[in-house]
Amino acid sequence: MSRIEIVAPRAEWADEFVEIATYLRALLERAGVVVAEIEHIGSTAVPGLAAKDVIDIQIGITELDDARLATAMSRGGYSWRDDIRVDHEPPGMTIAPKQLEKRFAGQGDGSRRMNIHFRVPGRFNHRYALLCRDYLRTHRAAADAYGEVKRNLARLFPDDVDAYYAVKDPVFDVIMAGAEDWAAATGWCPPEP
Repeated sequence: MSRIEIVAPRAEWADEFVEIATYLRALLERAGVVVAEIEHIGSTAVPGLAAKDVIDIQIGITELDDARLATAMSRGGYSWRDDIRVDHEPPGMTIAPKQLEKRFAGQGDGSRRMNIHFRVPGRFNHRYALLCRDYLRTHRAAADAYGEVKRNLARLFPDDVDAYYAVKDPVFDVIMAGAEDWAAATGWCPPEP
């Protein structure tokens, strides 16, 4: 496990995402995987937000059990998780486990740190990642406060990922409560693939 370090925002994150997404789309489509969309998510997708220097990518696919995913990702040099993972369920919500399921891959060769989340469009966790990104892009004060929380957590728990996320996830749930209100008030919907 690498040390948790929050860095100043970098303009090149957006360009790096485009390069990675272009490669991933071609890799998956050559393997016959139907890709609905590829989105830049997480803190590096929010201009001006301090973040871990890790590009988070969400790939919308219709079938999480597609065996071609593992083959394509392995051929592309990515580390593939064979298990279907379940995302964090915000407190006070009862969400069907299927709405939180995803597949996961990371950088396999160590060149560019990235997390690749495969989720089904229309499910709770797919929408959550996009709402998070869009809310923080449009609410500078929330993004700045979130960045400060992450910097302090990395300072306090640089080698303890469990402690880092034990605090970060509930803080993020508070931010997302505001994001849900914003989405309802503005009519926000996930972007079309």
